[in-house]
Amino acid sequence: MDIQTRLVHAGEEDKVENAVVTPIFQSATFVAEEGGGYDDIRYMRLSNTPNHNALHAKLASIAGGEAALVTGSGMAAISTALLALLKSGDHLLIQDCLYGGTHSLISHELPELGIGHDFIAGNAADTWAARLKPQTKAIYVETMTNPLLEVADLEAVVAFASEHGLVSLIDNTFASPCNFRPLELGFDIELHSATKYLNGHSDIVAGVAIGSQEHIGAMTHKLNHYGGSLDAHACFLLHRGLKTLSLRMRQHDENGLRLAQFLREQPQVGQVSYPGLDNHPQYERAQRLFAGAGGVLNFELRGGITAARRLVDAVQLAASAPSLGGVETLITRPATTSHSSLSPAQRAAIGVGDDLVRVACGIEAPEDLCADFAQALAQV
Repeated sequence: MDIQTRLVHAGEEDKVENAVVTPIFQSATFVAEEGGGYDDIRYMRLSNTPNHNALHAKLASIAGGEAALVTGSGMAAISTALLALLKSGDHLLIQDCLYGGTHSLISHELPELGIGHDFIAGNAADTWAARLKPQTKAIYVETMTNPLLEVADLEAVVAFASEHGLVSLIDNTFASPCNFRPLELGFDIELHSATKYLNGHSDIVAGVAIGSQEHIGAMTHKLNHYGGSLDAHACFLLHRGLKTLSLRMRQHDENGLRLAQFLREQPQVGQVSYPGLDNHPQYERAQRLFAGAGGVLNFELRGGITAARRLVDAVQLAASAPSLGGVETLITRPATTSHSSLSPAQRAAIGVGDDLVRVACGIEAPEDLCADFAQALAQV
């Protein structure tokens, strides 16, 4: 079935009391059955309530995975995946430009556990082998980098991982399974901040990992010990949000493209980066791999940081806030939000300037978004 149909019906097979919608099971514990192991105990922290199970089934179905796991945040999904795969003495290859929280985890937390890493350029596959070590176990990239919207050579990542026996991980938050399904391309583990597009309403924080039974089983065991589980009510909200993902993504895709096209024609605006624009460096790759380029774009203003601040203050429809993927449009300067944990030198090294503006388009009418940015640019 089409993903739009699976988003509605997958994970809905067991009708509790014939309810069309899976109810919230607000119970921390369930009657135990003897004979199982620790991970088989029915307990909310162990991510196996009816709400978790239904959600896991839906997520695995839409992504084409054998199993799925939801966590208390996107960072919980990322850290759990890495800690399930890597131990002291192991080594990770990871894309050099990515979400600030992931960058900080890799740079500051994992080294304290004895886990090493090397950053790699996502579009320089011929340089990756030089970074390999005997203890390299995994390679990690983002579908579209946050916030620069680079599209790495994803096909080369899969081939490189296969050639060298590495586990390949990808953060697919910016695309969602509606626009890209990396497991079908050959990635081993797909990660999401479900706070964003998957839930779509800016009212929960959650994470997702999808992959094989083996990898998700190892992650579940690790999560059960570390405790970063998602509560039943948040599972219910995420389950509900997923049902409209396909419809929402169409509007996010349209709004992202329309606003990017509008902005690049404005004299106050310098470089606009959006994978759906035909002048994007990886435009052809994005067209080949993705069903849409999502709702996130970034740009710089010719007036520098002063103009960027004025624009953020002048827009009326876009709220000045971090995050993305909700029904409302958000605008932010990543240097002060998503990448504020990085030093100025680190931000400069990956190309995140203080004047960079990121817009995460919601599902408003594109004509209204463009009109709002037009009036705001007139005040810059």
